[in-house]
Amino acid sequence: MFQTDKKLEDLGSRLRDERLKKNEAQTLFAARIGVSVPTLRKMESGDPTVQVGYWSAALDILDRAGDLDSILAEPEDLFAKYDQMKSRQRRRASKKGM
Repeated sequence: MFQTDKKLEDLGSRLRDERLKKNEAQTLFAARIGVSVPTLRKMESGDPTVQVGYWSAALDILDRAGDLDSILAEPEDLFAKYDQMKSRQRRRASKKGM
């Protein structure tokens, strides 16, 4: 089993947990996403063939659309952040206008 298979299974399990927290049946949740119940079952089992657009719709319905921003996000470089903070200088208005 590949690491991605396990991650997709975990993602599907979390989707199912979120759906159940909202107390929604598969038929209703699938209809809200715009997929069939078998497709929702595939999502909840971690099937890699499900289109990413369906995942996006599910996240939107669960008020978690912002989670998509973290996928392939630019990694945070703490050294660059430190250098940027260190190089900041106070800015003052020009005295020419006086």
